[in-house]
Amino acid sequence: MRNHHGTVGSRFPHRRSTLIATAVVATVTTLAVSGCAGQGAQQNTENDPNAKVTLSFWNGFTGPDGPALQQVVDDFNASQDRITVETNIMPWDTLYSKVLTAAAGNDGPDIVAMSAGRIPQYADQGLFQPLDDYYENADFDSDALAQSAVDASMFDGENYGVPVNIATMLMYYNKDLFTAAGLDPEKPPTTWDEFAAMVPKLTVDDNGDGKPEQYAIALADHETVPMFQPFLWNAGGGLVSEDGKTSELASEGSLEALNFWVDLVKDQKASPVGLAGADADKLFTTGKAAIEIVGPWMTTGFEEAGLNFGLAPAFAGPADNVTLADVVSMSVPAKADETTKQAAYEFFAYWNSEEGQKTWAEGSGFPPTRADVSSQVTSNPYPAIFGDSSVIDNSQTLMPGIAAGTTINDTIFYPTLQKALNGEGTVDELFTAASEQVQAELDK
Repeated sequence: MRNHHGTVGSRFPHRRSTLIATAVVATVTTLAVSGCAGQGAQQNTENDPNAKVTLSFWNGFTGPDGPALQQVVDDFNASQDRITVETNIMPWDTLYSKVLTAAAGNDGPDIVAMSAGRIPQYADQGLFQPLDDYYENADFDSDALAQSAVDASMFDGENYGVPVNIATMLMYYNKDLFTAAGLDPEKPPTTWDEFAAMVPKLTVDDNGDGKPEQYAIALADHETVPMFQPFLWNAGGGLVSEDGKTSELASEGSLEALNFWVDLVKDQKASPVGLAGADADKLFTTGKAAIEIVGPWMTTGFEEAGLNFGLAPAFAGPADNVTLADVVSMSVPAKADETTKQAAYEFFAYWNSEEGQKTWAEGSGFPPTRADVSSQVTSNPYPAIFGDSSVIDNSQTLMPGIAAGTTINDTIFYPTLQKALNGEGTVDELFTAASEQVQAELDK
């Protein structure tokens, strides 16, 4: 286990917290009772293992990785004639909002894919059902899966998900912009200080109006996979302690990291303020940012844009060089009947089969969820790069197994970060107050 954040590959802490908010609980409970049984309940398939089943599969793969996901779904549907998986693809923030606020009805999902770090919020409220029996079925070959991907959906001693992918974040850098700035295109920054020294060359404001035409980095500060949070790890800080009981947001390391990066963005204009994840992707894709730290799902899009880019580990901080690993897992709502759940299991098994993972890895650039497929992926170089042991071993997931993790990220960390970036207070003042809010959530 690396320091106190739960390195990928370790057993993650599991704990139960109280409900997040009464209003949210009421809305979500309505969804669980009336919508989450989805098509399986509507078709009265319960206890009929031979019934034809249509599974509504909600996911957020709207990017260049979407066609690869759809191909695996199509291949599964063609492989047998009893189960049909229908994808409902929407932006991740929309998906999370809809799952929490969906109106009563029979149009809820039968399968939901989401970042594994969000699953404890739903499991804690009884909205997803444990899937341990999936892993107990030898026919599903789950022993071949990367243990880190399996463990990511654990909560309170039970597993509530089956992995879709494991994605490490690497630094993409535009070699042409490096050359134009007089920098060696084969030597991206390896430390924070090296990057800071490059910012004046890579951030370009030709007309001096204070609005650069080009930025050193596209750094999203909301509606994205965590970009700023790993910086805290690399200065010896973090959001919460390993045991999930103590806020670390006001620790010396966390404040050091936040002061460093807020200064680079706010005062030195290393990145625009207010970028969502999709905005950051667009900025890099259009050649208006020299660097972006993001996952393998963007390889296809950046290649299609004709970018001359390189890949490297994200720059190290003063204390460490850990990168983020994000695992997306598939869950089954609590009210799904047994036939629907078993049909979902058959799809999960196909997704994580050798055939399914080869199609997924070659089409998306993600590393396969199982090591025995890596050597079979020959048409796409990126799965080997993002799945290299030096990258995987130096990565960790964010707040695994913590039911309040979504609240800490979305309603405390990001709003506080945006205030700091907009100059609405000092980093120390804002995040010390935010740390007290985080502690209050952990104490519930």
